[in-house]
Amino acid sequence: MGMFDGKKVLVTGADGFIGSHLTEMLVKEGAKVRALSQYNSFNNWGWLEDVSCLDEIEVVCGDVRDSAYCQHIAEGQDIIFNLAALIAIPYSYVAPESYVDTNVKGALNICNAALKNNVGKVIQTSTSEVYGTAQYVPIDEKHPLQPQSPYSASKIGADAIAMSFHNAFDLNVTIARPFNTYGPRQSARAVIPTIITQIANGMKEIKIGDGTPTRDFNYVEDTCLGFCMLAANDSVNGETVNIGSNYEISVIDTLNKIRDIMGSDAQIICDENRIRPKNSEVFRLWCDNSKIKSLTGFEPRYSIDEGLKKTIDWFTNSGNLSKYKAGIYNV
Repeated sequence: MGMFDGKKVLVTGADGFIGSHLTEMLVKEGAKVRALSQYNSFNNWGWLEDVSCLDEIEVVCGDVRDSAYCQHIAEGQDIIFNLAALIAIPYSYVAPESYVDTNVKGALNICNAALKNNVGKVIQTSTSEVYGTAQYVPIDEKHPLQPQSPYSASKIGADAIAMSFHNAFDLNVTIARPFNTYGPRQSARAVIPTIITQIANGMKEIKIGDGTPTRDFNYVEDTCLGFCMLAANDSVNGETVNIGSNYEISVIDTLNKIRDIMGSDAQIICDENRIRPKNSEVFRLWCDNSKIKSLTGFEPRYSIDEGLKKTIDWFTNSGNLSKYKAGIYNV
């Protein structure tokens, strides 16, 4: 028996890193998945092109910025996971309006569509970035929200819009707030793929930004499991819930783990272009995951070492590595 046998589930942002893995997990758990890929004239479905279950899902192409389109794809669905978002922090410094359009208006359109179509549950995807630099650790869901980048501000706005639909219109909404997720298919603008792809391409100097910030890194399968357990649980209606491991590690220590696993002696170089503005960098993230544990019984399955090994195995496959431009800094 799967968690979602026979349920009709819409995943927005299914063409992205986490969305593609979530789509695969939902299919394994018995869901009938409608997967939204952002419309483009190339008819490219992003990472859905690589999933094992492509024959078992319905791929639709469109954009959460369009309210009429959202109404259309929400029809007949039991659950919606809203993962469609712009997520790169550096790009949000130069294109903040795009983040409001996709993240805030997108959440509004999805919640409105869910309401109009009597969808049973909406999982709105948040991010640990909304907390900013930790004022205390580990960070629980009561921690103040600090918009340290336009990206973070847009996600705070999106969470608030989604929760307003719960309070004002009784929509069954849960805010899932994952900490830093990594794994196969992650965008090259994230720190772990940046390090792995540079080493895998034989570079003797690894360029990173600031190595001192700490993160609570979660292997993508664990993040997706957290999403699924929240969606399958009736006690989380109207709740905001962290998804994390309760394990803190610095960027530089993570880099050294990757170097050890890959047998690299590359030097670490600080690239000024990768440093965030002083008041924008989030220096410390460490997840208190006691709420999701007590509500759903969630436990991460992968340690940082196990997760990094699986990630490195995927990225060092030449067919996968060739999809990444390791020599440039991706914003």
